[in-house]
Amino acid sequence: MRYRPLGPSGLLVSEICLGTMTFGGSEGMWGMIGQLRQDEADALVRAAVDAGVNFIDTANIYAGGQSERILGQSIRNLGLSREDLVIATKVFGRMGSTPNAMGASRKHIHDQIKGSLERLQLDYIDLYQIHGFDSITPIEETLDALDSLVRQGLVRYIGLSNWAAWQVMKAVGLARARQLAPILSLQAYYTLVGRDLEREIVPMLTSENLGLMVWSPLAGGFLSGKYTRDNENGTDGRRALFDFPPVDRDRGYAVIDALRPIAEAHGVSVARIALAWLLHQPVVTSVIVGAKRPDQLLDNLAATEIGLSPEELAALDTASRLPAEYPGWMMERQGAYRIASVER
Repeated sequence: MRYRPLGPSGLLVSEICLGTMTFGGSEGMWGMIGQLRQDEADALVRAAVDAGVNFIDTANIYAGGQSERILGQSIRNLGLSREDLVIATKVFGRMGSTPNAMGASRKHIHDQIKGSLERLQLDYIDLYQIHGFDSITPIEETLDALDSLVRQGLVRYIGLSNWAAWQVMKAVGLARARQLAPILSLQAYYTLVGRDLEREIVPMLTSENLGLMVWSPLAGGFLSGKYTRDNENGTDGRRALFDFPPVDRDRGYAVIDALRPIAEAHGVSVARIALAWLLHQPVVTSVIVGAKRPDQLLDNLAATEIGLSPEELAALDTASRLPAEYPGWMMERQGAYRIASVER
């Protein structure tokens, strides 16, 4: 297991992060994603930590708080050292029926940090992330609320999730101008069948040296190897019940066609190659991997051992590359003129 700094900080996190969205679901969406009980979650956490994972991600909204609760109990059940773990959770989603029980307002953030700490049985959160963009709360209010949590010692670092490039950049600029706790990372969807963030978000993250945590790296199981053109519903796959994130099936199957020979050449699963591709992307800090069984988790963790050749990376890039869009194609054309003038 390799460890990488999270954005512009000295915090080292494992390149694989254990995701806990499968913990504690019972009905509705969370039940379809996962229904792991305490002993099953303990087994996953144990397998992850034994493999060198020090980074675990959850959210207050997962299974209505049950994911946090189960994770906190796992840490105690397994006797894990708090100082050896980097625990990340998130705030934004609806946690009650009243008007202020969601969002990124000062009130909701301060209310929810208490609940998360209690459920996790922790004194502080390593990485506290805003789970979505709040269109009615000023970014300044959100950043000030997060900064106050850092100053109180309840939170060590702060990050964002599911924000557009301009929104992240505005938050980064405001935090710097107001000398508030800096934004370290963005948690975002990125996969061979979902490379949209390469248009604006990846250049922004690279420019500002921010960390990228990847969620749903297998596109909700689409890249698990269960789905083919002849079997669109998979075999007992999650997407048969919960078809998310959205995938362009025609382009997606082309990617799977490119993945299979590479997986066969390495003697590994399609999923492992899809994860290995992400780990080869310079912008990626950590890939969040969720599982329902230890054997699934161990197969995914083994992606860290895969080295893809330039030819293999080129084949995957060709199959999954985004179609050109303006202003990207114009910037590439004009940029080539400048580079050529320097090379002369």
